[in-house]
Amino acid sequence: MLSILLISIMVLIFIMSIVFLIDDGPPLLKHSLHHKKKIPIHRRKMLKHNHLLKFHKMRKSTDDELNDTNGTIGKLLRNPKLRIILLIILIQVMSVIPFIITGYTVPATIMVFLVTILIIFIRPKGLNEAYPAFIGACIIIIMGVVSYPNMVDIVDKIGGASITIIATIVMAVVLESFGFFYWAALNLARLSKGSGYRLFWNIQILCFLMTLLFNNDGSILITTPILILLLKNLKLMPHQKIPYLISGALIATASSAPIGVSNIVNLISLNIIHISLYEYTGMIFVPATLGLLFMSVCLFVLLKKRLVRNLPKMDHEWKDNFISKKLNMTDSKVSFENKAINTQFMFKILIFIFGLRCSLFVASYFGIPISVVAVAGSLVLLLVRWHYFKIGFLDVLRKTPWHILLFAFSMYVIIFGLNNIGLTNELVHLTKPLVNNNIFNANFIMGTLISVLSNIFNNHPALMIGTITLQAMNLPVLTMKTVYLANIIGSDIGSLLLPIGTLASLIWMNILKENNIRIKWKDYIGITIVVIPITLVFTLTLLYFWVNLIFI
Repeated sequence: MLSILLISIMVLIFIMSIVFLIDDGPPLLKHSLHHKKKIPIHRRKMLKHNHLLKFHKMRKSTDDELNDTNGTIGKLLRNPKLRIILLIILIQVMSVIPFIITGYTVPATIMVFLVTILIIFIRPKGLNEAYPAFIGACIIIIMGVVSYPNMVDIVDKIGGASITIIATIVMAVVLESFGFFYWAALNLARLSKGSGYRLFWNIQILCFLMTLLFNNDGSILITTPILILLLKNLKLMPHQKIPYLISGALIATASSAPIGVSNIVNLISLNIIHISLYEYTGMIFVPATLGLLFMSVCLFVLLKKRLVRNLPKMDHEWKDNFISKKLNMTDSKVSFENKAINTQFMFKILIFIFGLRCSLFVASYFGIPISVVAVAGSLVLLLVRWHYFKIGFLDVLRKTPWHILLFAFSMYVIIFGLNNIGLTNELVHLTKPLVNNNIFNANFIMGTLISVLSNIFNNHPALMIGTITLQAMNLPVLTMKTVYLANIIGSDIGSLLLPIGTLASLIWMNILKENNIRIKWKDYIGITIVVIPITLVFTLTLLYFWVNLIFI
């Protein structure tokens, strides 16, 4: 078995080296492949003219019939994204064919998982992570590792969580359309009053609230471009931006721990373990929030010497037009030229979002599906926008990342496949004796294990594997719930040690790349190697004492 896995890894490395060669390729190789002997211009024109005359009559009858088809096919084949998708399909299929032919289902399933995760890490040409996940899931289903009843069970487990997250993102898209987040960032910049230290803490508050009110991936997508614009207009040097961007991303990602609705994997896991959102929040909100505060203090102490003490003065014209340039709404019933009305309207929206977020916990307490409340809230917000700004729904359909549904389903199919080949049974056999009779040991062992797995394989599959393993242990109820919360802390906080540990971090890195901001791994790890381990230990310790104090 071990030799098969080693061969699998070697084949994987070979295949991915081919990907890099085809995708980027050394400049010298590219030049040699496309090198052609130069022909004088007048000679080329003569040859082209003779060629057209010779074949004009022969092709005339078929050109009209094939022109449209060839044009469409040509456009598709010239599409770089489609070429990458076709290449990924080829890689993922070819990597498992030898094992399928020889009947080795177990290594084939493991290979699908490894190749899928590696492609998600690399994201060639900025490819959406849902594509390799879906291709991998299709292979798992075709191999018969996951059955139809399994897929029905998967849809049942992820359905409500996915709808809740999509509804939350719809609300974020609506708020973004009338400049709510730009207004929030600008006001935080004003509250900084020229102090780089205050700006640091205001960015921490902004990122925490965005994740708390929406979700971690949405927070990264929303706040990162705004922070880049804000720091650019503050005229900070590239090296001066790094502490603010990294600390903001860490807090935005980790802030999904205190409440379950800020992370789709947390929501899915809640359904598997059968913990209500209300109960989840009561057990983890205090230790996780204190852990985030501890992380922020550690980041400030570590980065204080690198923060700008006195910020350059903001350009007045930019401040005055920050929101109005973004909005440009001629039919608006709210005059954004009047700053008082602007602020009043934004605060009303903020109160509505906060009230809606609280209603999710009330619904959970009374057994009402939180997905129903989330969808209702997003519909109300859409109607409010239409009433005030006469904006329809098409932009929401276009901007909402529907691929999240596909990604969640596909990843869960792959993890279910690993479960069906016996992976979780092995993990249960290894970990159950260590966690069965001692909550303290269970807390730290499972929290650390999920942290390590998250930094190797990403926190989405790591938490899913950990949750399924936990479900199979048949632990006492309180121990199971505490260990599950430790898994959440490991997945949301411990996973931040490396920039590939979470999907939100991968999204963040891609946004920086698109904006020509280069943050090296050593810059990132130089901060996280100090902050993340001590924050993980601190938060797990708080969780243990909180549970013992309140729930025992």
